[in-house]
Amino acid sequence: MVLQSNYTSMDTPHFRKLSEDQVERLHHASLEILDRTGVRLFEPEALELLKKKGIQVEDGNRVRIPPGLVEWALSVAPKRTVLCDRHGNRVMPLERHNVFYGPGSDCPNVIDVRSGERRRGTLQDIVDAMTVCDALPNIDFLMSFCIASDLAQETSDRHQMRAMLMNSTKPILFVTTEFEGCVDVIKMAEAVAGGAEQLRRNPICACYINVTHPMRHNQEALQKLLFLSGKGLPTTYTPVVLRGATGPVTAAGAIALANAGELAGLVLAQLNREGAPIILTGGVNDMMDMKTTVDAYADPTNRVMLVELAHRYDLPIFGLTGCSDSKVPDEQAAAEAAFSIMLETMAGAQMAHDVGYLEGGMCNSIEQIVICDELINYTKHFMRGLEINDETLALDLIEEIGPDGNYLSTEHTLKHYKQDWYPKLFDRRNYDDWKARGEKTLRQRAQEKALKILETHKPEPLPADIQKQLDEIAG
Repeated sequence: MVLQSNYTSMDTPHFRKLSEDQVERLHHASLEILDRTGVRLFEPEALELLKKKGIQVEDGNRVRIPPGLVEWALSVAPKRTVLCDRHGNRVMPLERHNVFYGPGSDCPNVIDVRSGERRRGTLQDIVDAMTVCDALPNIDFLMSFCIASDLAQETSDRHQMRAMLMNSTKPILFVTTEFEGCVDVIKMAEAVAGGAEQLRRNPICACYINVTHPMRHNQEALQKLLFLSGKGLPTTYTPVVLRGATGPVTAAGAIALANAGELAGLVLAQLNREGAPIILTGGVNDMMDMKTTVDAYADPTNRVMLVELAHRYDLPIFGLTGCSDSKVPDEQAAAEAAFSIMLETMAGAQMAHDVGYLEGGMCNSIEQIVICDELINYTKHFMRGLEINDETLALDLIEEIGPDGNYLSTEHTLKHYKQDWYPKLFDRRNYDDWKARGEKTLRQRAQEKALKILETHKPEPLPADIQKQLDEIAG
């Protein structure tokens, strides 16, 4: 809040779904799960870290983590993480209620931006998506958009990272299929950043680690966590709960379970290297639609509650926004994306990903990302709040114009009218003008904008010697 003269204005509207007491109950429930039920860790090095703290290993790989150890980890984990662009500029401070937006990764299918056809994704789709995201002003970071089905699965993650590094200067959140891919991708990032220490000090990327289950932590996820935390590099650690399938169908139980899995990862990261940067995940209590057995990404119950837990811990947050369960960029897709963008922004989901996702994460669309860029811009304008002072109240002007005049030609209007929001994609023309210009739908205008970007926008290239290093690592 900012105090001005004799009134108070809220600069940015905030939203809370949970009370302080509810947040505390969820936190303590997560502590109870870790202490009473425990988790299985399928990586010997992770078990050794806990053994050194006196934690007994049961049944081969089951450990119960005491509340005191969790509270210690929460106390030493960094309260902010800053991601950088390719040049080392610190452009994404994940702190307070800052919110940054980016696409999702690894969808098997795409909507072809030229033909509108739904098909398997390719490396060229990733290149095209990164080029468009590089040009869109409200997309702040990158994820790899789709799986490159035209490449060998064993090395496709390296080529996805190469495509992101080559076609944009924006920060990157990467995913790899295997641990070895994670090692190679970090080598690429170090080559671009200028070395391991330069990458640690000014990280141009973070890793998105998928965990099989909050209570069964797979070896690959743990290896990535220990590797990245050991290097002091930021990562998420994401044990997704599908309500009614891999966790309780009730949101409270699912949130407590998902959070417990995250806290287990946080403990391990801090035991491995105290102060290792971890980004908590704010979108992992997904609904399983019992009518279709589909993971419903856009369900309202998925929204913001884990974000509020992360704010309770004062730790960076990885949120979920701009996604839809629709099959194409249509009215449903726009509505579901708009709701999630507004809600997650007001909750302060700092690193909000999956912008453009369709079909519950099974398909990605450049057109939908372009539409979401407009929705994000709309939301940013709303979040500015209201400035109230003598100039904006304009009482003297109102007196001067009186009951019979108008404000159209005044200096005050000329000075301030550009402060309003003017869309770049949405259409405000009257019907006749819209009809004369071809009666184009929102999706058609988004397609045209995307194709124009692909025709005219040239991302800043990497130096030739760095490109050569990336090629050698990618194989």
